[in-house]
Amino acid sequence: PHPQPEREGMFHRGSGLNLTSGQYTAPIAGYYAFTATLHLVRREQRRKWQPCRGNRLRALVCVQSRCQHNSNLETVSWLDNGVGLFTISVTGVLYLQAGQYASVFVDNAADSPLTVQSGSDFSAILLGV
Repeated sequence: PHPQPEREGMFHRGSGLNLTSGQYTAPIAGYYAFTATLHLVRREQRRKWQPCRGNRLRALVCVQSRCQHNSNLETVSWLDNGVGLFTISVTGVLYLQAGQYASVFVDNAADSPLTVQSGSDFSAILLGV
């Protein structure tokens, strides 16, 4: 039997994904295709008097939470100064040993906080060993 989805329209097969921790643990060693699509909301505009640190936003899928090493996928986006909804996606293939995990991280260099919205997704598919 497969775990039941948390909500309608959600597909969840296999035991590798932990919805509480947000980590996918590889059941066997192999190449995995990862995709993460994050819908983010910025509720505040940057104040005019604040120094501009930039509006760079990075989404990463990292192995064993080691985002500084080469074991990650990364995409970079630049946000405009408006308030509203933004979508950022990262996709690619990583090799995981059995028992290693991958998870999604957001590096927010924007000048205001972002909130991840429902409808965001994270998937892993074993391509081969």
